[in-house]
Amino acid sequence: MSAVIAKLFSAGLLLAGLLAGCASHPTASLRSVGISQPGTQTRQAFTAQPAPGLPVGYLLYLPKNYASEPTAQFPLILFLHGSGERGTNLQKVAVHGPPKLAGAGRDFPCIVVSPQCPDGKVWNDVPLLDLIDHLKKSLRVDPARIHVTGLSMGGYATWSLISQRPDIFASAAPVCGGGETLRFIVASPAQREAMKTLPVRVYHGAKDNVVALGESERMIEQFKRAGGKDIQLTVYPEAGHDSWSATYSNPDFFSWMLQQHR
Repeated sequence: MSAVIAKLFSAGLLLAGLLAGCASHPTASLRSVGISQPGTQTRQAFTAQPAPGLPVGYLLYLPKNYASEPTAQFPLILFLHGSGERGTNLQKVAVHGPPKLAGAGRDFPCIVVSPQCPDGKVWNDVPLLDLIDHLKKSLRVDPARIHVTGLSMGGYATWSLISQRPDIFASAAPVCGGGETLRFIVASPAQREAMKTLPVRVYHGAKDNVVALGESERMIEQFKRAGGKDIQLTVYPEAGHDSWSATYSNPDFFSWMLQQHR
């Protein structure tokens, strides 16, 4: 199973058009629909324009004080789900991680965005970076406090994003993920410089038989070789593939993340 996931992501990371269902052009403008309410998690969508295509859904959480502090900027957490939550039913996205907590009534002092990957696809950098740009333009996002985390397939995507654009993230936390180490090997001088100041926390189960612990260890090694300095690995000795429950239920996780800034 681990080899299958690795193969899928190698293809997804190297082919820019693999997620045509998510975004069809890197310079496309984005249109959002839906009404967001501070203190709640609402369904949203964005559509690449002018290219035709179905809107891609995402869950949006705004902090309670978003409306009452009209000039304030807020941190943004981008959460990327695993392969089991792909599709068009946004309720599936809220079964794990930050959107699950927000849906249960947890108050976050930040914006939380949880997009959904279409069926049969894997995460791709282009639509995710398009979405971040859209959110920076349409919401009061603090550009120095943009964070990314994801589990399993989303963990792979987290590694991919920080290999390509380490400069835009204040922190990253891949959970039971892996990826294409070549991205770090061929990193540009500018990317390597940004990696030096990017704090990364990695989480994995020692008994994971879906994505082996060695996948995280490989990525950590290459991140360090590319210049990364602030990186730590947490291994749950008895955990299998589900290392996300322990990670996201730990309040220290979000406290650490939201203290980081560019």
